[in-house]
Amino acid sequence: MNQPADRLDWRAPSLPLMAGAVVAPFAAVLQSKAMTPIGLLALVACVLLARWRQGHWPWPRAVTGWAGVALGGWAAVTAPGAIDPHRSLSEAAALLAMVLLASAAARAVAGDAPAQRRRLGHAVMIGLAIGLLTALADHLSGNAIRAGVRGLTVAPESLAFGLKPAASVMALLLPLVAGADLPARWRGAALAAGLVLLLVLPGDTAKLAALAGLGAAAVVAWRPGMARVLAAVLAVAMLATPVLLGPTITAIGPRIEQLPPSGIHRLMIWDFALGRAAEKPLKGWGMESSRSIPGGDARPDDARLARLGITDTFLRSWFAQPHLRLLPLHPHNGPLQIRLELGWIGSALAALTVLLLGFAAPRCAVPAAASGALASGFVTFFASFGAWQNWWLCAAAMALAIAAGMTMPRRR
Repeated sequence: MNQPADRLDWRAPSLPLMAGAVVAPFAAVLQSKAMTPIGLLALVACVLLARWRQGHWPWPRAVTGWAGVALGGWAAVTAPGAIDPHRSLSEAAALLAMVLLASAAARAVAGDAPAQRRRLGHAVMIGLAIGLLTALADHLSGNAIRAGVRGLTVAPESLAFGLKPAASVMALLLPLVAGADLPARWRGAALAAGLVLLLVLPGDTAKLAALAGLGAAAVVAWRPGMARVLAAVLAVAMLATPVLLGPTITAIGPRIEQLPPSGIHRLMIWDFALGRAAEKPLKGWGMESSRSIPGGDARPDDARLARLGITDTFLRSWFAQPHLRLLPLHPHNGPLQIRLELGWIGSALAALTVLLLGFAAPRCAVPAAASGALASGFVTFFASFGAWQNWWLCAAAMALAIAAGMTMPRRR
């Protein structure tokens, strides 16, 4: 018997994505790595329900997905020559699996009934409300909530950094509220409230990502054709960033001591990564090799400090701290990390993937939501975490599938 259109279909492929959208922000506040099991379960369940409900597997067919497969394939091809071939190959396999799973889930949910998919925006709103309010309470209480979850009576200072990944996840999901089936003024109020809360929470990158995501969503809502312009801008940024970072560091040189020490350290990381990337321009050092690049564990020496224009006694003593490294795990810049690890071929494939994702946004029912999520995710990728961290890839894959499944809000 057919399910009534106004009732929730418990066999709908969109249902696991709804559950994931509700649970993910709260779970990410408690522990960002929880995004890995939540994202995987939601995507796998979506595909399995589509097979059960629709009678066939939702095999990926979009060219967007195959561009991502090409990137993962290139990472696998270059793995034998990597510093750690086993790690590079396993990470390449994980990327391939995630791309295929996200593409299959996007196709699965797009085949669901519109009445069911209309609830995706509501689920995102509910999840963000829970996550943002929990994050705010934790922040205002000195991280007491997350300390309690970990069995700590006193929250260590380092625990404050744990809210930044959660804020980035919520900044990624926030533009999807543009697809909620609510009156326009309610959607606008929800988007504004989410932005305000994210601006209060710690994490500069998350703040920028939220602003970029909502800005892109507003522009695409005004002019849907701007989605392709945004895609082209992001693809060019992917290719141009490794080229422009060197001249930027040189231009900052005379004023480098005016920056905070952490900012100078970031420039030093980029300078070191650019030097190593130039040694293997075509294929790079191998996927996830940033953590093992020769010389990356070394501390900044006097010669490097002098070359960058750092002569201040305080700054030199600051850089003499034993925990400072020239390349701590990754360059904190996505385009540069891909250039370092996968060479110019990898950069070109990554740029093609971003371009095709942006070009696919106008084919979604809510282009503004899709373009906004893409812009927000790119800012986080550009300036924050490692490019291949599983919890972040799972969050991005789930957001992609939700954006693909949303329906246009009804006029009120």
